[in-house]
Amino acid sequence: MESQILRPGHLTAHQTAEVLGITLEGVRQLVRRRQLKRSSGSPRQPWYAVADVTGLATKQAASKAA
Repeated sequence: MESQILRPGHLTAHQTAEVLGITLEGVRQLVRRRQLKRSSGSPRQPWYAVADVTGLATKQAASKAA
């Protein structure tokens, strides 16, 4: 269950996966590969900065278009 209290400018792992169009395991892989960094939260409920997620989404869209 996700935390109901979320600081502005952050996304949960579920929201991050939805924005990027991937699974939760895909989000974990991005963190392991150091392509995405946890910005807050807890080890079990990490939060990611909106700017980092949108930047990654933009990068992925650009690579698909090329």
